[in-house]
Amino acid sequence: MEAPRMERSLGELFSDLSQKTSLLIRQEVQLATTELTQKAAQASRGGAMVGVGGAVAHAALLTLVASLVLLLVQLGLDAWGAAGLTGLVLAAAGYLLVRRGLRTITPIAPTETVGSLKETAQWLKNETR
Repeated sequence: MEAPRMERSLGELFSDLSQKTSLLIRQEVQLATTELTQKAAQASRGGAMVGVGGAVAHAALLTLVASLVLLLVQLGLDAWGAAGLTGLVLAAAGYLLVRRGLRTITPIAPTETVGSLKETAQWLKNETR
């Protein structure tokens, strides 16, 4: 047997719809906030691990450089000469890497956007005359 349906006015239906929609939106925002908080915490932990890993890798690189200096000393160079030669080679390699990186970064400017903005400014200037 079917339960009797209550007839509700159109205004009541819209009011009910508005309340439920508002509740749904609030719940969705709360879910998004919770999820973003969890993702931020996860990213923070990952970033810390990357930082510590970078520090350990840097220490390893310094150890390898010291080993290279000691090897050059073992091969007959004076300690200052071995350290100086290693330093010069590393400085040159670092310089070349920085120069190459700067050449890569320089052309990244948004040339199309700048051109479009200039065209828009010119169009506006012509339209206002």
